[in-house]
Amino acid sequence: MPYLKIYIHFVWSTKNRHPYLNTFESRQLVWNHIKENAKQKGIHVDFVNGYEDHCHCLISLGINQSIEKVMQLIKGESSYWINKNTDLFPNLKGEKFEWQSEYFALSVSESILKRVRNYIKNQENHHRKKSFGDEYDKIREFFSSSD
Repeated sequence: MPYLKIYIHFVWSTKNRHPYLNTFESRQLVWNHIKENAKQKGIHVDFVNGYEDHCHCLISLGINQSIEKVMQLIKGESSYWINKNTDLFPNLKGEKFEWQSEYFALSVSESILKRVRNYIKNQENHHRKKSFGDEYDKIREFFSSSD
C-alpha cells in the first residue's frame, strides 16, 4: 500500500474579497462545515480558519487527490451549502455567496507544520492589523520575485 504525506496550505478569498463572513459565528459555521464535509469526502483537513473575506486550510493530500480536485470539492460544496442555508447567514442580504475562482497552494514541510497551524489559528488577531489584500499581495510578490 502506498504511503503519502504531503501537506498543502491552501488560501482563497470570497468573490471580490467581499467580507461575506463578517461575524465570528458565521466564520465558525463555515470552517466547521468545511472540515465535516471534507471528512465525508475523504479529504484530511488538518486545520482550517480564516477571516471575513478569506479562508486558510491545511490539508494532507491523499493518494488519489489532486490540488485542483480538492479545491473544487471544498470551495464548490461550501458555497453551495452557504447559499442553501442563507438563514444562518443573515448578512448576505439576498446576495449570492461565492468564493473567488483563484486560490494559492503552498507545500508545507513537516518540520514547520506547527508554525503553519499557529499561523492559521491566529487569523482573527492577524487581520486586525493587516488586510487579506495586503497579505496576499506580499505573498504573491515574494513567490514571483526572481533570485
